[in-house]
Amino acid sequence: MKKLIYTMVLCVGSLILASCGDFLEEYSNDKVYASSCEDLNEVLIGNGYLKNDVNNQVIIINSSGAHYWPYLHLMDDDAEEYLTGKTDLNAYQASVAAMRNFYIWAKEPWKKINGDDLYDWDWKRLYQCISYLNVINAYVDEFPNDPEEDQRRVRGEAQFLRAFCYYMLVNLYAAPYVKETADEDLGVPLKITEYIEDKYYSRDAIGVVYKQIVKDLKDACENLKGITQPTIYRVNEKAAHTLLSRVYLYMGEWELALAECEKIIELGCPLTDLNGANISAEGGPYFYTKTTPEMFFTQGSTSWYPLFENQASAVAQRYRVSDELIGLYSKYEEAEDLRLNAFMASSKIDNGLYCVRKGAVGGYVEIFDACIIRGAEVYLNKAEAEAMLDKSEAINTLKTFMKHRYTRDKLPAIDHL
Repeated sequence: MKKLIYTMVLCVGSLILASCGDFLEEYSNDKVYASSCEDLNEVLIGNGYLKNDVNNQVIIINSSGAHYWPYLHLMDDDAEEYLTGKTDLNAYQASVAAMRNFYIWAKEPWKKINGDDLYDWDWKRLYQCISYLNVINAYVDEFPNDPEEDQRRVRGEAQFLRAFCYYMLVNLYAAPYVKETADEDLGVPLKITEYIEDKYYSRDAIGVVYKQIVKDLKDACENLKGITQPTIYRVNEKAAHTLLSRVYLYMGEWELALAECEKIIELGCPLTDLNGANISAEGGPYFYTKTTPEMFFTQGSTSWYPLFENQASAVAQRYRVSDELIGLYSKYEEAEDLRLNAFMASSKIDNGLYCVRKGAVGGYVEIFDACIIRGAEVYLNKAEAEAMLDKSEAINTLKTFMKHRYTRDKLPAIDHL
């Protein structure tokens, strides 16, 4: 028997953040019919995953095809504004024009420097994804005659993606997780059912949101166990465990984070060895490719290129890598850090300054920085958890990582840490 799914939003509309609270806005009931897990899989591909059809050469923020959270790249100390020559800050392509208020932590970041308003699409798009994922989670059980592996895979992917959406929402639009006050601090509205409810939606506590994220990720780990995905663009068991370890670190659950990392390493957690990899700013292969061994999963858009583009033009407006970050690559005099040439490139017009060089651009993009989950994070998460637990193993974990990032006979001396 065919099952009816309201794909535009069967159960939840777009949650719109208003000054007096949060509420649900219903969409039109466009209908399609699902008769198998394969049909749900198509909905998952089309509406559960972040879109990857964004123009990756020009920063786009004020339309439905906008990049996902590009401002996060600029709100820490690793980026510096980089204007050269006479620049038109009102130009459509000017990254600085659109993003400067995020860069300077302005009171009203969602305004261009000329005062024009910007629209935040991330809130709406994440809740739209959640609405589809709620439907998929609810309807998988309606097809018991489908292969068990198909049921587990579709359910596991939907659970991971819903967890990821809420992870981004609660970290973009709420305060950081604080264990002592998590059950009182306000997070974001939580909606995990597929049916429409005639009620006012208010913000749930941060602790409640994190508990749901953890539950979804644990369920995803179980459902994706043993399933081999055809591509890194479909979420897998290792990616689910990795995101769960990250969430546990945010929560200060060091033992649980460590346990997740150990599970991944047991499954197989390769690191890309930069020794002999020929990844360099002089035209060697990129680090960010779909065949890079440590890449587990990626989705969404790529913002690093339009924000940090290494332009040869004397007239440009974008950002560059901060001097402080570049200095860290030579922190250890006895060591030779290979990451500088793998991830950065000297400015084409200013010697001594660096732009970002991680992957191909334009129509050749293979890795999307809106969401990257890779093996390097596992070792760093593991080392952090071990350090917080005062475990001496943290040093050896870091050494394992460093052997793949530094020239083998020129490693930093860290035994004293």
